[in-house]
Amino acid sequence: MSSLTDSIAIFNYHRGMINTHGRESSFALGWKDVESQQIRFKALADIGDLGNCSVLDAGCGYGDFLPYLSASYNGFTYTGLEQIPELLKEAIVRHGHSPAANFIQGNFTTTLLPAVDYVFASGSLNYRSTDPDFIFKAINKLYTACNYGFAFNLLNYIVPNGLLVAYTPEQITSYCSSICPEVKLIQDYDPNDFTVYMYKQKRPAFLASTVPH
Repeated sequence: MSSLTDSIAIFNYHRGMINTHGRESSFALGWKDVESQQIRFKALADIGDLGNCSVLDAGCGYGDFLPYLSASYNGFTYTGLEQIPELLKEAIVRHGHSPAANFIQGNFTTTLLPAVDYVFASGSLNYRSTDPDFIFKAINKLYTACNYGFAFNLLNYIVPNGLLVAYTPEQITSYCSSICPEVKLIQDYDPNDFTVYMYKQKRPAFLASTVPH
């Protein structure tokens, strides 16, 4: 699904951004600023009540989705999966002390994924691939790993740079609807980005427990 050439391009990009901007900068992850990252986190997390559930963050970067979730939910467990060692190391430094967190190294396209309640992919599906069917294979694999739902974001516009790729929401939701009984498109938070929710089944109400801090 993901070739060695694809992985090398992604590694080189993020290592170059770290060298240029430092580990602390959101630019190291490809975000223009922290605010845009948080806006996307909200769009993803609104898929449902995530209290008392298990979460997989595929391509977790620095694991910053974890503190975002912690601000609104209790009782959940978080697994961050990241293939780039430098990003994973920083994620462990920042969040490895959390009893809810588990970080593992791996490429989500080739790694055996744990079965969890919800799967998330924030920015990690935006990279260009030599496999023309990459996006559909990746969506299928990540969706298969969830018990209740999968949420991911994609770009609908980019300035061509050879690394990222944009998709039309109609193309993506059409595919998602072919493998999932309920699909929802979110487009009201950023003009160049959209989020898709894929619901596999309803989560029993008695399991949910949202506890705002």
